[in-house]
Amino acid sequence: MTDCVLGIDLGTSAVKVTAVTAKGEILAQEGMDFPLSHPRPGYAGQDPEDWVSATTISIVRLILKDKLVPDQIIGVSYSGQMHGLVLLDSNNQVLRPAMLWNDTRATQQRDEIMAAMGNRFIEITHNAPLEGVVLPKLLWVKENQPEIFRQAKTFILPKDYLRFKMTGRLALDYSDATGTVMVDMDHQEWSNEILNAFGIPEEMCPQLVHSTSETGNISAWYSEYSGLSTATRTFAGGADNACGAIGAGIDRATKVLSSIGTSGVVLKYEPNRHTNYDGVLQFEDHAVSDAYYSMGVTLAAGYSLSRFKKIFADKEDFAEVVKSAGKSAVGANGLLFAPYIVGERAPYPDADIRGSFIGIDGSHQRADFVRAVLEGIVFSFRDIFDIYERHGNRFDTVVSIGGGAKSPLWQQIQADIFNVKVVSLTNEQGPGLGAAMLAAVGVGWFKDIQECTKQFVRFRDVYLPQPQNVKKYQQLYHIYRKIYPSTKEITHELMDYRRMQYQ
Repeated sequence: MTDCVLGIDLGTSAVKVTAVTAKGEILAQEGMDFPLSHPRPGYAGQDPEDWVSATTISIVRLILKDKLVPDQIIGVSYSGQMHGLVLLDSNNQVLRPAMLWNDTRATQQRDEIMAAMGNRFIEITHNAPLEGVVLPKLLWVKENQPEIFRQAKTFILPKDYLRFKMTGRLALDYSDATGTVMVDMDHQEWSNEILNAFGIPEEMCPQLVHSTSETGNISAWYSEYSGLSTATRTFAGGADNACGAIGAGIDRATKVLSSIGTSGVVLKYEPNRHTNYDGVLQFEDHAVSDAYYSMGVTLAAGYSLSRFKKIFADKEDFAEVVKSAGKSAVGANGLLFAPYIVGERAPYPDADIRGSFIGIDGSHQRADFVRAVLEGIVFSFRDIFDIYERHGNRFDTVVSIGGGAKSPLWQQIQADIFNVKVVSLTNEQGPGLGAAMLAAVGVGWFKDIQECTKQFVRFRDVYLPQPQNVKKYQQLYHIYRKIYPSTKEITHELMDYRRMQYQ
């Protein structure tokens, strides 16, 4: 058995642990699901201990089932779902369920932040205080659960809580920290101006570290729990989108990442931290040192499709449901879908907008609905491309990962709607591979991420835009863009009605 590193990808609904050699070969992979709670509209939570249990079971399986030798697992690093708020007391015990990235209850707190600081806030952070990020959530807890806030000694994000349970050390890497919207982007430190403005004690903020920084060895307790060796080194890791970009080889400004997971992300490598999209797009530190990235997020990309399947095709194979969209035509025979089923982030920071099918008539079949969902998700990505293009950016390649890369039909839809070449990866492992690459650099196999990319990242299928389809999608996109302004008032009123039912 050869030496390997583990990349732990802590997602929204499951964890995946991947063992990778210095040649970039996948030795083994294990994973486990965990529950997601939606107790009320706009609420999304998880028990952090579920992350620890699921990760540990996956590691135990790697050792017992896949026969990995603990002494040859020399490094571990992490990728994690962004923006999840975990509050710890003075004994580092969890105080309440984690509030996840798709928890949108903090609209009032978002408005309070902008009322207090306005554009100054965006100048400091290069980001808007969206409901799903950490600062509005902290203020929500402060205002709605003051006893819990008084007990809180520190906050941490999901992957960092998992790493703490494995090592006993609390730290937060820059790529996740900038997503809290409490970091001064230009000075790369917690912003005292923001913390003081909203009464957040500086001591609540964890130590900031780089993604390849060493964060201690596996503790004796966790060694007994999991079977890992106490000689195994850990490295900070990064936000899932930063790690996904690393694992997809996004290494220059003319490449863009299209990632369809539970949420959807369009991500661009940024060489200059002084770039500012005025809060319309998120701007974060990269997991690559001294580099940055911007991204636009569609909150319910793959989630829209999974909910459709759960309701209308629960017993059917997922791939077959997606494939059935091929029985429809470009434009789903005049049916459009807006994937706003949990609100939206970019380009519409609106927690109360909701999804819709537009154009239904008696001729539509299920295949049309499936295709409309696939196309609607990509149209929502097209909104983000438009923002980049208005800022003078041009792309020659889209690297597709996640659910959108598993279907040739869906990849062709992306090429036609984006009107640019779309490629997929031979060893598509998403953020988990990026996490493993951070560990590979940390243990000294490579001098930097760029050198590691040459060994680990390999491309395969290429999809070119089909001119006749491009023209049709341009017409349809013009119509699609009218859905948000046309349905905003209606869906806001419906959300107000639903809230009244809980009073």
